[in-house]
Amino acid sequence: MKHSEELRQQLHSIHRRSYPAYKDLKGQYSFGNYILSIDHVQGDPFASPSHISVRIAHKDAAFPQEYYKDTLSRTTLCDYLTRQFEKQINAYTFRAKGSGKSGLISVSHCGQEVLARTACEISENGINARFFIGFPANGRTINAFELEKILFEFLPVCVRNAFFYSSQNARDLKSFMELAWDQEFIRQELKKRELCAFVADGSILPRESGISSRPMKDSIPFTSPESLKISLNLPNHGTITGMGIAQGITLIVGGGYHGKSTLLNALELGVYNHIPGDGREYVITDNTAVKLRSEDGRFIKDVDISLFINDLPNKKDTRCFSTLDASGSTSQAAGIVESMEAGSHLFLLDEDTSATNFMVRDAFMQQVIRREKEPITPFLERARDLYEKAGISTILVAGSSGAFFHIADTIIQMDNYVPRDITAPTKELCRQYPLSPVSAPAFEMPHSRRIMTKSISDASGRHGRPDRKHSAEHPEHKNLKTKVSKTDGFTLGKQEIDLRYTEQLIDTEQTAALSLLLKYAVEHLIDGKRTLSEVVELLHNRLRQQGLSFLSGNSEIACGYALPRLQEIYACFNRYRRP
Repeated sequence: MKHSEELRQQLHSIHRRSYPAYKDLKGQYSFGNYILSIDHVQGDPFASPSHISVRIAHKDAAFPQEYYKDTLSRTTLCDYLTRQFEKQINAYTFRAKGSGKSGLISVSHCGQEVLARTACEISENGINARFFIGFPANGRTINAFELEKILFEFLPVCVRNAFFYSSQNARDLKSFMELAWDQEFIRQELKKRELCAFVADGSILPRESGISSRPMKDSIPFTSPESLKISLNLPNHGTITGMGIAQGITLIVGGGYHGKSTLLNALELGVYNHIPGDGREYVITDNTAVKLRSEDGRFIKDVDISLFINDLPNKKDTRCFSTLDASGSTSQAAGIVESMEAGSHLFLLDEDTSATNFMVRDAFMQQVIRREKEPITPFLERARDLYEKAGISTILVAGSSGAFFHIADTIIQMDNYVPRDITAPTKELCRQYPLSPVSAPAFEMPHSRRIMTKSISDASGRHGRPDRKHSAEHPEHKNLKTKVSKTDGFTLGKQEIDLRYTEQLIDTEQTAALSLLLKYAVEHLIDGKRTLSEVVELLHNRLRQQGLSFLSGNSEIACGYALPRLQEIYACFNRYRRP
């Protein structure tokens, strides 16, 4: 490790040289109470900015030990520090001048949810913060004095104000940490009380707009129906009340624009912790919950969808079903089975984004098209067994079919964003208008998945079975390029992974992490012997033990990645086209 003054001397020595001379700066430099590391230097001032990291020992940062005592606490503290650092660098970015990205200072932008990110990680030794700097140049000639200004004037101020406890508002930080601990307490209480979700009284569920996740101003605060109200005595906040949604089948109904989908959206994002002031801080959902919908045209590989689809006219085996272009009903059936494999205990569905023929068949249709002529067993006839035999609850938004009232344990009507428990009167109506008896096929748990093989299109753009030319050891299966398209998906080699309808994928950095995970699996784990579950579990165990750092090999992982849930890892791998 070198001293910071050696870095200053190096900067002076390369001033006005050609841009590649910046690469000589790679290495670590002591700045007294922190270490600056130049991990990767951009090729020219118009390329992606350079990767920089800062390490601060715990004794220097001096945060209370309880703030990094476990994974939850470390993730929460890192999120807080990243937000503080972004505030600091926003005052200095592009104040150093030059061509292209010269003077840029940037770090991950955190949204309303708290995610584990590579932008800031805490280890036994201290805090490691990663970010980007655009090394200044005039044209392609180094302007070292502008970089000196960033590294020796701007950055020390930002680091001191963001990553040292003495510079923080202790009360705000404590509230931030205590909220996370209270949120985890509620998650544990859900399991103890056999609940699948909780929505606190006073929560602000509507968002600012369709493109903003911030709370809507002057919106109606949530108030629980008395019959569903529960009290929770939180370790830090004290007693709060709100609506507890019991395990089983819950139906959310109401007129258009009365808040049904808003409530469901809050529940689907309740798998994440939210920051103070979000309005949804105490909307907590079973963290294995999956939002399901139809996906016309999606890829399906070796999925046992016989629970919902059987006896196809073409005699195709639905116990090991594959297609390159699924219908809406087939895609939704596959999504449910894949989510069962991913360990989900709660399904969230909205009738508006579901395949109609998959969800329900009314009495008239059953009279016209006899059971033996219809290969689809609708979700209506499977929801009860999913709960009683597989332990999977359902929360469903319905607006057109009354058939769902008959299978629901709890029925919530949204009336101008105010929930009302209408279970008792609706069940009375159900007795007056009973459903026609049905004889659904017996419930059987889906079969386990098949062996996972590589896609030949990764190497050659065509599909087929692996051979010697395209084996796991072939170099064309190594060093695959990835390109991320926000939360819509990414490309791996020549293949596009479509994640547009994976609705609980909320941050581009999660998509970027998924691209690295799939790339790592294709290059190192998918060998024609492991099942999909085995591959995903291997990756998930390494993520628990090492975080995302193991994906970078011997080099330092960069800022710009966030940890996805296990459910989204499964969703990604299930959409990877392979032979």
